[in-house]
Amino acid sequence: MDKISEENKMNKEINTLRSKFKKHAIDGYIVPKNDDYFTEYSKINRLKIISNFSGSAGLAVVLKRKNYLFTDGRYTIQSQLESGKNFKIISFEKLINCSLFKGLKLGVDPKLFTYQQINKYFLKHNKIRFIKENLIDQIKKQKINDTSPFFSLNKKVVGESSKSKLNKIAHYLKKNKSDFIFISAPENVAWILNIRGSDGPNSPVPNCRLIISKTKKIILISKINKCKKLLKDKIIKLNEFLDVNDVPTKILNLTGKNFIIDGNSCSIYYEDLIKSKFKILKREDPTYFLKSIKNKIEINNMKKAHIIDGVALTKFLYWIKNINKKKITEVDAQNKLEKFRRKNKNFLYPSFDTIAGSGKNGAIVHYRANKKSCRTIKNKDIFLCDSGGQYKFGTTDVTRTICFSKPSNNIRNIFTYVLKGHIAVATTNLKKDDIGKKIDFRARKYLKQNNLDYAHGTGHGVGFFLNVHEGPQSISKMNKVKIKEGMILSNEPGYYKKDKFGIRIENLVYVKKIRKKTFFENLTLAPIEKDLINPKLLSLSEKNYLFKYHLNVYSNISKFLDIKEKKWLASFI
Repeated sequence: MDKISEENKMNKEINTLRSKFKKHAIDGYIVPKNDDYFTEYSKINRLKIISNFSGSAGLAVVLKRKNYLFTDGRYTIQSQLESGKNFKIISFEKLINCSLFKGLKLGVDPKLFTYQQINKYFLKHNKIRFIKENLIDQIKKQKINDTSPFFSLNKKVVGESSKSKLNKIAHYLKKNKSDFIFISAPENVAWILNIRGSDGPNSPVPNCRLIISKTKKIILISKINKCKKLLKDKIIKLNEFLDVNDVPTKILNLTGKNFIIDGNSCSIYYEDLIKSKFKILKREDPTYFLKSIKNKIEINNMKKAHIIDGVALTKFLYWIKNINKKKITEVDAQNKLEKFRRKNKNFLYPSFDTIAGSGKNGAIVHYRANKKSCRTIKNKDIFLCDSGGQYKFGTTDVTRTICFSKPSNNIRNIFTYVLKGHIAVATTNLKKDDIGKKIDFRARKYLKQNNLDYAHGTGHGVGFFLNVHEGPQSISKMNKVKIKEGMILSNEPGYYKKDKFGIRIENLVYVKKIRKKTFFENLTLAPIEKDLINPKLLSLSEKNYLFKYHLNVYSNISKFLDIKEKKWLASFI
């Protein structure tokens, strides 16, 4: 579909949505990116239908005469390209107590928002009307394959039994004098019960919810066809299962006085249902923090996944560096990388859509190449590739920026500033700088000294064979969560010059503790482009870090490479 056709289609759907305003007595309608499970990557994307925006984070407000699309710094360029003709693009930061429009009655689907969001964004200047039927679904209903069954993971993979995890949740309930907790985030249910599914396009998330009592009784809420394997394998009993359509009756029949819910993912619909009978004591799910601390078995399995992934990525980097005289497109490159990953039987699918941006496309932070619009990679291009894999025992996420000919001094200098920030994060003294906010400052130091910066966080938490983005820990300007032993994060500073190039260097790291020393240890095993480095800008300790890093990469993966690949990798040491 060409751009004019896309714009006409968008205009038609916006007008169709507006035609429904009078019936529901509203002045506008709010469309979030998330589905009713609040997962980042969902097979349902209502935001794309109404705005054409395909990024992973966004929210649209369609009014009678104006439209707004809120998104973050990762998508500044992309949102303009995809939606800029029909929507005014606004930074997510301005959504807090939004004053761009006032005194309006805005319609929302109560299953797609939390009270926390509504209070934070819209209630100061506007009124909200809950509309049970989703107005975007009335324009276009998205069909998804919802038959894939959930499956359980062996304790040898996850390192801790479900019984042990339920004990921790029950202890939390007793401590807070609560009868029940409603686990509404599917990834948290997955962690507690050691189950996975196929409901996300890039994550093994099982779309389900869970009620846990202080006596450790559980009620798993989903669809029966999804739970058949769990019932057959006796992971859950029939009396522990509840069909999603029977939730209202079952919840109202529970005996008890109070509930704890999750403010991040318990929708208005479910919160209203629970508080119609019970008192809500807290809006905090302890699972987020418990899940963020990986045990030794999970860490060891993540290491195995990163060795496999490092081999695939190194083979790809060698291939693309040596084939650059042939005409290959961004799509050719991302398909080739996936082909290398698929050679290992433990690879399942990418952990997110690969970002393969050459030249000006590299400046689009979360760029997605497609056959119709992708560029042919040129010899003078800077090529940014951000990719990852879901393996049967781990999740990976890695970015490498490479060149194919001698780059300008300016680009080499900027790459080196990014690299210095990357090394500064990797070598953080976590006893001194133990929160994401402090570490983020270290990452930006050398860029800022040269009046440069980037409009995204430096690092996100990562799940164990779950979501590639998981909190509560992150390395960003606002995050104050303490970095603890066992946490896994990304380390990915960058720089982006609009219409020119993009640079990002990303490794996953985990927090290791030996005696009284706590530090980051790299999980990612792939070479960092030496042809983009200006060695004059590196200190001796930074040069030593790179030498040791590449020596570790070679020691772990060289035995899986052919002679030419091995010789090439050795040149980094």
